[in-house]
Amino acid sequence: MTYRYKLRGLYAITPDTPDADDCLARVRAALRGGARILQYRDKSRDAARQRALALALRALTRDFEALLIVNDNLPLALAVDADGVHLGEGDGDLAAARAALGRGKILGASCCADFERARAAARAGADYVAFGAVFASPTKPRAGRANLALFGRCRGELDVSVCAIGGITLDNAAPVIAAGADMLAVISGIFQTDAPDAIETKVRAYQSLFRGESA
Repeated sequence: MTYRYKLRGLYAITPDTPDADDCLARVRAALRGGARILQYRDKSRDAARQRALALALRALTRDFEALLIVNDNLPLALAVDADGVHLGEGDGDLAAARAALGRGKILGASCCADFERARAAARAGADYVAFGAVFASPTKPRAGRANLALFGRCRGELDVSVCAIGGITLDNAAPVIAAGADMLAVISGIFQTDAPDAIETKVRAYQSLFRGESA
């Protein structure tokens, strides 16, 4: 498959905020800082809000030539022409999602700390698999932990990109990349600030880790 961007680098996940304008302002700052993979994650049950915000994020990511992935909502991803969808455990059949998306879109799958689940996801057509929580996560405090050895094994045995998620900060990110992670999925490590300039600075620092530069 051919994408505009290789699936590597910071994978920014939208912050959990009830204010859509605030969410968009924070995302815009992240995109200005160089984020080129964004996941829209919204666990609310407000379908109208989800659609409106997804459309706004779709327009914003296009302005910055960034990828938009929708979390756990295949119909919404299709409706707004997102670049793909990310499915967690129990959030839908991966093979069916692959068929619905077609071959030009991205399919991601959460695999917790289960390598065999990652193998099955790759067989079903996933383009990337995500392991986590790598560290204690404020978003999912009860999540099990994923060993860093999973990343190297995945890169060695499976023809998919591999993403790390859970408690990742600038202080602990470098060893995760060294272990084999192609992407770092981050929420609070980027957006836990009210200052747009701080968001931009953090994003640049995360991206610099993938270039082997000092953060």
